[in-house]
Formats: sequence, structure tokens, C-alpha cells
Amino acid sequence: MDADTFEAAQRAREYFHALTVLPGAWTVIRLDGRGFSRLTEQRFDKPFDARFSDLMVTTAETVLTELGGRYAYTESDEISVLFDPSLDLFGRGVEKLVSISAGIATAAFTHAASEPAHFDSRLWVGVGVPDVVDYFSWRQADAARCALNGWCYWTLRKAGRSRQQATAALEHASTADKNELLFRHDINFNDLPTWQRRGIGLWWETYQRPGYDPIRQIEVTATRRRITVDRDLPMKAAYRDLVQRRCVNNKVGPPEPY
Repeated sequence: MDADTFEAAQRAREYFHALTVLPGAWTVIRLDGRGFSRLTEQRFDKPFDARFSDLMVTTAETVLTELGGRYAYTESDEISVLFDPSLDLFGRGVEKLVSISAGIATAAFTHAASEPAHFDSRLWVGVGVPDVVDYFSWRQADAARCALNGWCYWTLRKAGRSRQQATAALEHASTADKNELLFRHDINFNDLPTWQRRGIGLWWETYQRPGYDPIRQIEVTATRRRITVDRDLPMKAAYRDLVQRRCVNNKVGPPEPY
């Protein structure tokens, strides 16, 4: 077998290399921390630690900037980054999008935390704006569910329950039951920090930056772009409106590279 035929035969076995995101689709890359339950339990306060949240925001900013996304949302140990239908990164190749995004997130978190960490990545695809709004509403609902469960679980653990006992106590508990459990420990779930219950959003905005033109020797104002980090997101209909208005309809994207 000649070399060209041999190489072609091996390349043909890269079955998923040609798999691409549908052109014209809205795309979300969702990144999840691998083994983060163990990492956070060993190194951070439970159920929530602002230091860990800051690391996730830093990681989300890096992915949003490096890949030129439209919007990023982070809750717990996951990050979702939205790309509009004009996405053409790596020819929309699925293998490249998931592997490189996971690599960027892993490197960013590890560098910021000075602790080794790993992320996996997956793709979500939507055909229209309502799909995008539904997706981020879904993730915010997950944030609220995870926050309530986390506060209940760690409240029981700190009260002396074992892992098995705390898990069993919550297995069939309703949302009302869980809120009542927290009330008995003088915790009002609705009074907890918003970022814990609703997640954190990041998007691009323009701003005016004063400067000086040395050639004309006059003061000037330049328009620049930066990432806004919102730790006080609204919920339900108001959040759906925010996603559509600021993240889907807003045409402000990442700055051009210098």
C-alpha cells in the first residue's frame, strides 16, 4: 500500500471529524467542571464560596473573549457561552469546538486557582431566538434548584447529619419542604445572595474612554468594548427579556484584535 492510500485509510477512520454545527443555528457551548464536587469540598466553603464563584467568572470571561461569544452564563460549576448564527470558528467543527473550549476553560481556571482542574464540553443548538431564551431560562431554573438543594444539604451536614442521612432527608422533599427546613435553621432562601440563586451573566457593552490625539493635540473620546458582569440577574420573564434584549438582539460583540 502506498503512503497516500495508507493515510487516506487512516483519515477515513476519523469518523466524527466532519461533523459540524448546522449553519445558521444558534449555538451554546456548555462547560462543566470534572470532579469539582471533590475539589470544592476540599478547598472552598460550602454550600457557596465567593472565591470559587470569582474563579468561574474569570474562566467564563476568558472563554467568552477567546472564542468571541455573545453571552456567557455561569452557575455552580458550569459555564454556557452563546454564539450567534454567524459562527464560523474552526469551520463549525464539533470536535474542535468542544475540545478547544474545554482546553481554554481548563487552562484559565487552573491558572487563576493555582490548582489543577478539568472541564468537559458539549454543544447545544437552537434554530431561533425563542430557543435561546428557553435554554438560558432552563439553566437559571437549574441554578435555583441546585442552590436550594445545596443549602439544605450543607445545613444538615453542619448540623451533624452524615452524607447518607442528609441525602435521605432530601430525597423526596418538595420545594416547600426544603424552604421550611432552611427556615427552621433561621435561613430565608430568598434573602441569600442573588448570584447563588440565579447565576451570573456576562455580556459585551460599549463605553466611552477619554484619550488624547498627539497629532492634532486635542482631547478625544474613543468607543471601546468591555465585558459586563451581572451578579444580580432578574428571574423568570424579566430574565428572559434580558437574554433577548442584551444578549441576542444586542449587536455589540468582542473587540477586534489589535
